[in-house]
Amino acid sequence: MAASERRAFAHKINRTVAAEVRKQVSREYGSSPQLCKRRSGSQQVVPLTEVVEPLDLEDFLQNHPLDAEPGPLRDLMEFPADDLELVLEARECRTTEPGIPEEGKLDARVRDAIEIYTEDWVIVRRKYQSLSSSYNPNTSERQRERQKGLVRQVFELDSAGDERMGSEDLDDLKHCSASLDDTPRGSWASNIFDLKNSAADSLLPSLLEHTAPDEIDRRNEELRRQNRPRDLLALYPAPDEDEAVERCSVPEPPREHFGQRILVKCLSLKFEIEIEPIFGILALYDIREKKKISENFYFDLNSDHMKGLLRAHVAHPAISTLARSAIFSITYPSPDIFLVIKLEKVLQQGDIGECCEPYMVMKESDAVKNKEKLEKLRHAAEQFCNRLGRYRMPFAWTAVHLANIISSAGSMDRDSSDSESERKSTWNERKRKAFERASIGDDACSFSNFRPATLTVTNFFKQEGDRLSDEDLYKFLADMRRPSSVLRRLRPVTAQLKIDISPAPENPHFCLSPELLHVKPYPDPRGRPTKEILEFPAREVYAPFTSYRNLLYIYPHNLNFSSRQGSVRNIAIKVQYMAGEDPSQALPVIFGKSSCSEFSHEAYTAVVYHSKCPEFYEEFKIQLPANVTENHHLLFTFYHISCQPRPSTPLETPVGYTWIPLLQHNRLRTGPFCLPVSVDRPPPSYSVLTPDVALPGMRWVDGHKGVFSVELTAVSSVHPQDPHLDKFFTLVHVLEEASFPFRLKDVILSENNVETELKSSVGALRLASPEPLVAFSHHVLDKLIHLIVRPPVIGGQIVNLGRGAFEAIALAVSLIHKSLDGAQDQRGHSQLLAAYIHYAFRLPGPEPSPTGVPPPPPVQCATLSRAPGRPSSLLLSRSKSISSSNPDLASSPCSPDEEVTRILACKGVDRSHSWVNSAYAPGGSKAVLRRIHPHYSADLKQATDRGPNRASSYLEGSSSLPATSQPRPTGRKLLHEELALQWVVSGSTVREAVLQHAWFFFQLMVKSMTLHLVLSERLDTSRKLRFPGRFMDDITALVSSVGLEITARSHKDSELAERLNSSLAFFLSDLLSLVDRGFVFSLIRTYYKQVATRLQSSPNPNGLITLRMDFTRILCSHEHYVTLNLPCSPISPPASPSPSVSSATSQSSAFSSHVQDPKVISMFELSGSFRQQHFLAGLLLTELALILEPEAEGVFFLHKKAISAVHSLLCSHDADARYAEPEVKARVAQLYLPLLTLVLDTLPQLHDFSESSGQRSRLASVPDMDIDMDGSSTISPSVAMAIAGSPLPPGPRPSISQGPPPPPRTVSPLAADTSRTLLICALWVLKNTEPGLLHHWTSDLGPGQLARLLDLLHLCTSCFEYKGKKAFERINSLTFKKSLDMKARLEEAILGTIGARQEMVRRSRERSPFGNQENVRWRKNVTHWKQTSDRVDKTKDEMEHEALVDGNLATEANLIVLDTLEVIVQTVILSEAKEGLLGAVLKVLLHSLGCTQSALFLQHGLATQRALVSKFPELLFEEDTELCADLCLRLLRHCSSRVTTIRTHASASLYLLMRQNYEIGNNFARVKMQVTMSLSSLVGTTQNFNEEHLRRSLKTILTYAEEDLELRDSTFAEQVQDLMFNLHMILTDTVKMKEYQEDPEMLIDLMYRAPQTFG
Repeated sequence: MAASERRAFAHKINRTVAAEVRKQVSREYGSSPQLCKRRSGSQQVVPLTEVVEPLDLEDFLQNHPLDAEPGPLRDLMEFPADDLELVLEARECRTTEPGIPEEGKLDARVRDAIEIYTEDWVIVRRKYQSLSSSYNPNTSERQRERQKGLVRQVFELDSAGDERMGSEDLDDLKHCSASLDDTPRGSWASNIFDLKNSAADSLLPSLLEHTAPDEIDRRNEELRRQNRPRDLLALYPAPDEDEAVERCSVPEPPREHFGQRILVKCLSLKFEIEIEPIFGILALYDIREKKKISENFYFDLNSDHMKGLLRAHVAHPAISTLARSAIFSITYPSPDIFLVIKLEKVLQQGDIGECCEPYMVMKESDAVKNKEKLEKLRHAAEQFCNRLGRYRMPFAWTAVHLANIISSAGSMDRDSSDSESERKSTWNERKRKAFERASIGDDACSFSNFRPATLTVTNFFKQEGDRLSDEDLYKFLADMRRPSSVLRRLRPVTAQLKIDISPAPENPHFCLSPELLHVKPYPDPRGRPTKEILEFPAREVYAPFTSYRNLLYIYPHNLNFSSRQGSVRNIAIKVQYMAGEDPSQALPVIFGKSSCSEFSHEAYTAVVYHSKCPEFYEEFKIQLPANVTENHHLLFTFYHISCQPRPSTPLETPVGYTWIPLLQHNRLRTGPFCLPVSVDRPPPSYSVLTPDVALPGMRWVDGHKGVFSVELTAVSSVHPQDPHLDKFFTLVHVLEEASFPFRLKDVILSENNVETELKSSVGALRLASPEPLVAFSHHVLDKLIHLIVRPPVIGGQIVNLGRGAFEAIALAVSLIHKSLDGAQDQRGHSQLLAAYIHYAFRLPGPEPSPTGVPPPPPVQCATLSRAPGRPSSLLLSRSKSISSSNPDLASSPCSPDEEVTRILACKGVDRSHSWVNSAYAPGGSKAVLRRIHPHYSADLKQATDRGPNRASSYLEGSSSLPATSQPRPTGRKLLHEELALQWVVSGSTVREAVLQHAWFFFQLMVKSMTLHLVLSERLDTSRKLRFPGRFMDDITALVSSVGLEITARSHKDSELAERLNSSLAFFLSDLLSLVDRGFVFSLIRTYYKQVATRLQSSPNPNGLITLRMDFTRILCSHEHYVTLNLPCSPISPPASPSPSVSSATSQSSAFSSHVQDPKVISMFELSGSFRQQHFLAGLLLTELALILEPEAEGVFFLHKKAISAVHSLLCSHDADARYAEPEVKARVAQLYLPLLTLVLDTLPQLHDFSESSGQRSRLASVPDMDIDMDGSSTISPSVAMAIAGSPLPPGPRPSISQGPPPPPRTVSPLAADTSRTLLICALWVLKNTEPGLLHHWTSDLGPGQLARLLDLLHLCTSCFEYKGKKAFERINSLTFKKSLDMKARLEEAILGTIGARQEMVRRSRERSPFGNQENVRWRKNVTHWKQTSDRVDKTKDEMEHEALVDGNLATEANLIVLDTLEVIVQTVILSEAKEGLLGAVLKVLLHSLGCTQSALFLQHGLATQRALVSKFPELLFEEDTELCADLCLRLLRHCSSRVTTIRTHASASLYLLMRQNYEIGNNFARVKMQVTMSLSSLVGTTQNFNEEHLRRSLKTILTYAEEDLELRDSTFAEQVQDLMFNLHMILTDTVKMKEYQEDPEMLIDLMYRAPQTFG
């Protein structure tokens, strides 16, 4: 398109509405030079806005056998045979023993729980997925690892600052200085003497030898190839992580939930007097939540003497009860958490106050004075211990405010350690830590990182018999926080309790689980253990159970015996777990407390002396048996304890009984109870009834009223304790065991009604409480999947629950997502659900039987005739069978479900998108094989017969046929087929729930498909035959519908559209490893067509483009991306010649005798053949081409996104060990050859890096060290003149092209960082592409295009110029990094090249790719002044490393430019425009020599310069005098370098230049004049110039002339000597003119002599 047309089009935008603009853009795209270009006499190919029809990859590979030998190159061509593997990974067990019930007759729930908690993880692994950029990203940390071992490049810029010179140089300088002082001032003789006595640099050995040009080129190339870094992009900053939409992480395996853990060690307990044993209890309480948040920990710190008093009651204590340290878990840290310490003592006569009095009055210092009292007290205590040793009474209590302990102990340098660890941690870990910090909140305290503290608690408060409840305790604790606490005014019980509080170690030794199992590591079973204390979280914790746990806690609250007759005052309650009604059936399942047996048959509450209405604070912990039956119950026996020994009075007098049956309607009974108490012993068979039933002949306390309050709490991974979950599991187990009839509450389940109950139960799962639903999520999902795949059989008939189970899964997943809103990864996936799929999910039941095994007995479908119908629109225009196993299909196709018909009509199979022009269309040449295809293999036929329950089996026949004539389904289905089918036909509500979390169902389908292939040994089957056609139809309909949802919601619900888009992309990426790859490509094409159609009418086209780019980037992150693009197969030219993308200017080749190779041309263009064969690479580069199109206004934020996608992919190739071989990487680079053409077309839009460096390069001097070298803080001359009001100078970077200047740009250029990234990608392609291929390509380019390529190389040289160490130090001193992009925009604003409207539109578009959905003007993550994520205060070593990497990058980038220049030189020799092109090549070379370069590059660059001048001397001596002047200036500048290597090569180049000039005309007047003028400019304008270095170079040139035997008989040596002496005189005089600025006489003398020297 001509420039005037473009301007007209751009001008028209201002006068049309948005819809017209989009239509116009769509129309113009087809004729845009970058989107669809023509060659004269040829037809138009598919424009870039349309997706070409992909190859049938499977057919292509079958018809084109691989010809490479086994090795890396062959591996590049095909998927590895071991790509997919099934791994059975042993589940990690925290304890040394599993802790599951012993084998035997187990309850179905227990059996399921044991299976779920012990079976191995089933992991489907793509072996090479770790090489994908999704799982192995190129982060900054990884880049630093790859940068190890870099060689430090030597730069003049750096060496000038530190004056690092060898001793030889210093000695020579001293010698030269001395000679100057000794000779007469200003004499010619002294000048000759000084130069002849100067030291010369070493000579290049083969410089004066006659060598063929080809041999010189070969030698130079060989030297350039040595010690080059293999990976270019390892030297470039890592890709932006914000754009990494493909990033994935393997979920962590399900583990037991723990909060922040603290270790509490009880060290000692000492009272003023020691008369009796005292026992302690620790527990955590949260007073804000008014909740006890841990179970009790019991400890015994008594001396052996005190323990001996109870020897009669405790035979031999278990070691587990001797623990003195405990680990508490705190999920929700809070400043309101207290560690409450309660003390108990042996029951004795007297109330609590009387018992505490001696401890409050007597002091240890008064022991002698109170000796008799103490003896009396000890004697009484001994008697009570002997008689009442099994009973306890409340004694005292205190509390420790944990927040005070942590604040006083202080944190352990959290800030520094966190910052260091966050830098070293992975990206996912940093995300998780950020989430944890956000979830804790600002006012919360952390218990995970504080200094250990040792406390001595001295004040205890005596217990009050009528204030023992938790409610009273909360009041006391709240009062303790007040300054004027009532408790502080009370007289305390003096004691000293020493405890240590510290963060718990990660893997403590000698630790017992709450079930008293040994936690690994447990070195010695005889060591004193530490107990893990079970947490009762303050709020809901959403975590799945991962181990068997079945605990019951009993909390007696209070008893009211005020109306009980008789002597009932010292009441103790005995608790027993009864397996039957006989006293001998009490089970030893009650956990012991301290210094006792591990388990006991019974336990007692503490006794409150002389109280008929006691309160209790006890906690009894019970290990529930595996099989809890209806006879199991808790028996509470109330005793009056006789404290005073009397002959006729027994110690225990039973005064009441009550009980709680533990199982009711197959549910564990928990919660609060207010029970009546019977005076009489319960009669036989009482256990199956509750005490609320008035049994005949029994007497009850207070007229059968509830007088005893008790609460039961279960922590069980077996019993859900949710009515909906309980009912669901019960019904499933009843069906599994066929235990009919079964009583469920008031319903008697039989075969007639169980189906109805089960369906209602499945539907009611959505009403389940979130916490138990999450805790039992693995159970629920396993059972629902089992119902889908193995529907239950009742009375020989199948109960189809597929639709109901699918809906239940969708709603359960939705509920789990909501509950775990904070625990999601960067893509919004619930880690719990992702871990379930990755580790726990397996195909239920055994796999289908292999050939030869008889099928199970046939059954008849029970619900087929009464189910709603599947619409005939699912047939996808086929008359053959439809997708299989929808269980709820009608037998009559004439009564379709209207809802499904509407779905499929609006979203299903859009034929304009999915099947048009597709080889995979029904009846097309490559249609997917059907289940009944006659050419099916026997193996495939058998596989399809395994699931004959699919509806198509009997929908194909007439519904009027008798049941016996219909196929008999086996009831076995494949999960992936069912999921696809149910999704397609789901109703609107369920579909919405599925779409919200589509990733879950996609991943579930993928794992099911993989397991099916592995377990049925079908991986060796042809991909076309792996899955039946009906399933592929369902996949097609599913992908089409999801694609339409994405495009429809991209504007109104962008967040959901984004999630759906990435989920679909990952799904298709997974399918590429499983199914027919050509089929997947056709699905990708369908998606692209849907997006293209929607773009024409979308109010937010940029949002859709963003989604499509993310979609493409995810697909291209596949680990076998290169193989999928067929990198090694030759591209066949299309049948009809297709127009070339690169022939926009309609130029013919620059070589009249050269015939263009269409194959080579198509490799460098986004031609139809390229995009068809390299399908994914074509999509990626097409996206880039569309975004970089100049007419595509308003896509500034997309530039970075598109270029970042290419950059990330190239980085992954560089880091991939599979592509390390140069031959292999050259094949990979072929996939990106069109990138070179794209960059050439985009050249006018790229940021102009040559502005600052160009000014510097025109100065024939060493850069001043005091000048800002990074270009970011200097003002360009054009801007300065604009500020001053002067007319603007011409642009800084004219094109090297000889043609007319290009029209002015009407669009804003790419940002500096974006342009730099695009250029490094182009250099990567140039570096890794085979030189012969580049030679073919450049041979096909016209002169104008070659000039563009040279302009590109010129820009690359400026872009990657070395900044110097000081530049990094200046950057480090800034708090905010200044963006080059912002500088460019500021200049635009000053120069007036961008309007206010354009700037406003650009800012609004950049703010969000989804339009104006966020009503904000500023967002932190898009502002250019946001704080850098890197640390500002970098260390010296880090800055040194950055300078090292930048130096290597600059060197390698310029060497790639040099390599390309050599290729161009070889190409243009045959060109008609040879002279102009060679001049342009020399300009680029001179520009590179004028930039800040390393010694290594200058060595090779000067070698190339010498070769170029030797082959084409007419460039300098017959054509452009400016080139000769520039070359002389640069050579003289490098002759004055501080670096010896640079001087050596510059001297050689300057000598050869004079020699070649002499050989042309027996003199070198031109060079002599240019060198003389350049020297004056060099010495006069350069700061910090050191003439000694140049003097050495002049001496070196003299030495060359003296040793040049070939020209010894000519006058050449004499002319060189005269020139050197003249140059030395100018050098000396100019330097002395600076020196004698204050000496007028000497200054005039020198100024008089200067013209004579020039003459």
